[in-house]
Amino acid sequence: MSAKLYVGNLLYEVNDDQLKDLFSQVGNVVSASVIRYRDSGRSKGFGFVEMSSEEEAKAAIDKFNGQEYEGRKLVVSEARPPKPRNSFEDRRENI
Repeated sequence: MSAKLYVGNLLYEVNDDQLKDLFSQVGNVVSASVIRYRDSGRSKGFGFVEMSSEEEAKAAIDKFNGQEYEGRKLVVSEARPPKPRNSFEDRRENI
């Protein structure tokens, strides 16, 4: 079973391929994506990496959390499920 990781404190210039290459050092990367603003396309400074197994994810956390990459100390942890977003109707009631 695959495991998804949160990767924070990324340099804004880091792209998906660089993130995938970095995490490939510890195992098979299923996917890697840097999160970007919709309007500008600029990186938000964090991303997600999906490793092919829990063991590889643990190894990635052990190796990369707190390590410097491109001059910044990475924050790597197990990704948490996204919080449910309020619908437009729910937000309208709060006005």
